[in-house]
Amino acid sequence: MVSFKRIAVLALTTGLAIVDAQTQTGKTTRYWDCCKGSCGWSGKATVNQPIQSCDKQDNALANMAARNSCEDGGQAYMCSDQSPWAADDNLAYGFSAVRLAGQTESAWCCACYELTFTSGPVTGKKMIVQVTNTGSDLGQNHFDIAMPGGGVGLFNACTNQWGAPPQGWGQQYGGVWSRAECDAFPEKLKAGCHWRFDWFLGADNPDVSFKEVTCPKALTDKSKCIRNGQTPT
Repeated sequence: MVSFKRIAVLALTTGLAIVDAQTQTGKTTRYWDCCKGSCGWSGKATVNQPIQSCDKQDNALANMAARNSCEDGGQAYMCSDQSPWAADDNLAYGFSAVRLAGQTESAWCCACYELTFTSGPVTGKKMIVQVTNTGSDLGQNHFDIAMPGGGVGLFNACTNQWGAPPQGWGQQYGGVWSRAECDAFPEKLKAGCHWRFDWFLGADNPDVSFKEVTCPKALTDKSKCIRNGQTPT
């Protein structure tokens, strides 16, 4: 059951301002399919520009209308710098697909959420994610965190872009299960894969509480997408 807690707008310990004074509970999974995120097209939300996509060589694409690499003839891929990273032992940054109860892409595309993990080895740790994608197969209040080696799920552009095995690295759902498997990854994806076992402690779909926050500049500098009316901190 989703719980709600009304709180006053105040500064978080991370220095971010809460833009939605509602704390909710949800779940997480993980993925990395190399596809262009659904928030990479114009008209999804009121933003300065869509989420940045990249070409097969991982160069930023100027054409925001470029076809998704997970479609026949597509040339737009997920950029490698949308991998997660640690700010310190208790805070990380990254990107996520999402589906939120009672909302649509216009509300969540390019929005940022502070996740507090409430189960597994990462209990008590926090992660701030910017939404780059909408998961058609996700449940309500469900964050599918982007991390290299997290499993390709329904789609797979990683084989075409990076030469991954036909079903992606590791299992189609869940991905790789040891840090050592990350060593075979392309250089640009190794750090994001290692993050899963170093900072994320190999957690397997931990639960979260979450709230919307103003996006950190550290995330928008990578995604290039800022929701109208927000100034990254």
